[in-house]
Amino acid sequence: MSDFTYANVDVPHVPSTLDILAGAFRTWRQRARERRQLAQLSTRDVHDLGLSEQQVQFEINKPFWRV
Repeated sequence: MSDFTYANVDVPHVPSTLDILAGAFRTWRQRARERRQLAQLSTRDVHDLGLSEQQVQFEINKPFWRV
């Protein structure tokens, strides 16, 4: 009988509930920040990005939890 050890076995990381929640909060904060920045762009900047004013208004009026 041979001795089997688990020393070289890679165990995949299973995210905890706290990891998942922390990731969601980071994503929400990033979306909120990006939408605030988008709201501050000038009409010329919006045009340079290839967006319409309607697209910008639609995006900045979405709540932070929406994609």
